[in-house]
Amino acid sequence: MANTATNGAGGGSGFQSIRTFGSLVTSGVPLERQKLRKYSWLPDVLRVEGSIIGRIWGPVFTVTIFSVGVAVAQEIYGYEVSLTNSVVPLLSVVVGLLLVFRNGTSYDRYYEGRKDFGSITSTVRNFSRIIWIQVVPPPPPKKDDSHLSIGAPEHVTDVKADKIYLIKLLLSFVYATVHHLRGETGVDYEDYEGILPEQFIYRSPEGSKFLNADTLFDRYAAYSSIGGGIGAQVLVQNRRPSSSGRRLSHSSSTHEAQQVRSVPSVAVLSDDEAPTPTNGHSNERTPLVGHTAVTIGNGDAAAAYLPLPLVLAHEITKTIYDFKKKGYIEIGGPAGYNTMNTFVNSMVDQLTNLERVATTPIPTSYGIHLKQCVTLYLFSLPFTLVSTMHWKMIPLVTLVSFTLMGIEGIADEIEMPFGRDQSDLPLERFCSTLRSEVEFLIGKMPQATEPSPYRAN
Repeated sequence: MANTATNGAGGGSGFQSIRTFGSLVTSGVPLERQKLRKYSWLPDVLRVEGSIIGRIWGPVFTVTIFSVGVAVAQEIYGYEVSLTNSVVPLLSVVVGLLLVFRNGTSYDRYYEGRKDFGSITSTVRNFSRIIWIQVVPPPPPKKDDSHLSIGAPEHVTDVKADKIYLIKLLLSFVYATVHHLRGETGVDYEDYEGILPEQFIYRSPEGSKFLNADTLFDRYAAYSSIGGGIGAQVLVQNRRPSSSGRRLSHSSSTHEAQQVRSVPSVAVLSDDEAPTPTNGHSNERTPLVGHTAVTIGNGDAAAAYLPLPLVLAHEITKTIYDFKKKGYIEIGGPAGYNTMNTFVNSMVDQLTNLERVATTPIPTSYGIHLKQCVTLYLFSLPFTLVSTMHWKMIPLVTLVSFTLMGIEGIADEIEMPFGRDQSDLPLERFCSTLRSEVEFLIGKMPQATEPSPYRAN
């Protein structure tokens, strides 16, 4: 993305050569979009890859073996194991209602996740376009108004570079949201390369470690009795990172370490460095309390974690404020500044909505009771059918168990749509498409002060 930005920085003459919409599109980054599958019936019926078979074949096989045992006891050994058929139909109604509710609830979560992630995408698209057009260099001060510029910065940095920095932060917010929803911390992921601005440094001292939780529920465990706080080391500097990487090392000077710990965002301490919480222990409901602490204000330790998306949102807001101080958004007046802050608030709101889906599991008691009811129904079905269907009862019970367990298996698979399973939302593809659009915006689309390729001379 840095290369794209560089090309865009010197692309004033390139815009002159682009005269038509067709040439503009063909010269840009191709957008890869997966089309909806064509309607098919028989191929899907015979398809195993992507189906639920691999998830439920074990329970279905268990029910089949049980049905074989019932048939053997009735037909070979002559035991009378058949039951009346008056109770099972009532149980089937209950099982059907539970499965319908379970499947509907899971798909609601799947759809809610897609809708909220689409909202973030829409917000970043609109925000990036407004930044690219409405952020412009401030007009030079008038001679008779020179007294009004007291305290203003002596020079104005490259506006385009600042805009690219802010747009990269927006794109990084989307990628960070994906990793956050998957419980992945830190920035050591390939998809951050070329996206996370080099001026933005997110790291912790050597010997420390980023928080590592299996699920987001662990991260949002109850705070200790001393209250909440922030617990991620964040250092934002207007300089390139050192050759040692984005994380601090013990080779850093003591003065630099003191500066790092004095910034508003604070360090994640290692196990040996972390103060002991006031309650003296951690438990399974608060797994982060025992090994994570941060010094705030008067030195009190607070167990918590500040997700990277919120850190990026803070930096985005700070950058917008810097734009206002430099006079970049004066053309829009107070409304333009408020609109940009509204976009940031909207992104955080959508992140919170996604977290609600990720951190609100289906109640354990409901899932257990559903599986118990389905199992009770399937294990009672052979006893009601063996006297009338004999050996033919076995394949019928297998088909019924495949149907009912398949519905529950699908619901269980799509209720958490942010993973990497085949049935989960293709978040990587969504992010890649958005990245292509942003790169096209920076590399090909004109700024406010550049000629438009869509307007004929």
